[in-house]
Amino acid sequence: MEDQAEQLRELMRAKNNSSQTVPSGASTKQARKTRIITVASGKGGVGKTNVSVNMALAYARLGKKVIVMDADLGLANVNVMLNMIPKYNLYHVIRKQKTMKDILLDTEYGIQIVAGASGFSKIANLSEDERQNFIQELYTLSNADIIIIDTSAGVSNNVLSFVAAADDAVIVTTPEPTAITDAYGIIKIIATEIENLNMGLKLVVNRVKTVAEAKKVADRMINIAGQFLNLKVDYLGFIYDDPAVPQAVLRQRPFMVLDPKSKASLCVQHIVGRMEKTEIRQDGGLGNLIKRLFGRE
Repeated sequence: MEDQAEQLRELMRAKNNSSQTVPSGASTKQARKTRIITVASGKGGVGKTNVSVNMALAYARLGKKVIVMDADLGLANVNVMLNMIPKYNLYHVIRKQKTMKDILLDTEYGIQIVAGASGFSKIANLSEDERQNFIQELYTLSNADIIIIDTSAGVSNNVLSFVAAADDAVIVTTPEPTAITDAYGIIKIIATEIENLNMGLKLVVNRVKTVAEAKKVADRMINIAGQFLNLKVDYLGFIYDDPAVPQAVLRQRPFMVLDPKSKASLCVQHIVGRMEKTEIRQDGGLGNLIKRLFGRE
């Protein structure tokens, strides 16, 4: 594993020195492989949505076309973090009242968002007509390079569905004992409940005081997952406990925007850099998302 601390030091020095399936009508030459990244956590309050949104911004700064989908079907808050009040959301798409294009929102930060839905408990409970319509609408997102799916906290069936559908599943925890326990809990359920698990399962340790603290948490979880679950978990990186983060939350703006040279921002840039060095599996992308969510292509 690369030394994140050293790379962050290099970024800090730089700071100081400077003070898929092709939709109908689309050109095959323009077709791109959409990477699906699902961000999940064992418990709430660990910064999962913050990680999702700021990862999206880091990807956008690499020239990627990025969509953040709020997959929390009860307590959607991606739009809250961006100080946006969507008129329509996924619920309206599922009920065939709006198209995905109608609800896809541009932001001032160079990314787009799909606002979360409420009013239904499980994707599996959709009628056949709603299911087919939703599949068609999902394929309209195939012009994106990256789709980051911000799930609800915990281990609901919806969360597991989106994890199973991802090219990469990022589990976010903090050094708090309850967060570590719950993060291991969701990893265990992923290992036992998802058949043919072949996505990249990755760990991010948020709100750490030191490099050593992050490594201690990561090593513990990775070793336990390997020993007791026979599951490989990759340590993607850490994010420092940075006062820039709560300040950004209060102002409803991403910390990557408010303070792009903050420790937290540099950590997220490093995490995305590591993600970019991993391959997208051949059966991944939107086709796999739809296959795993709905059992069909």
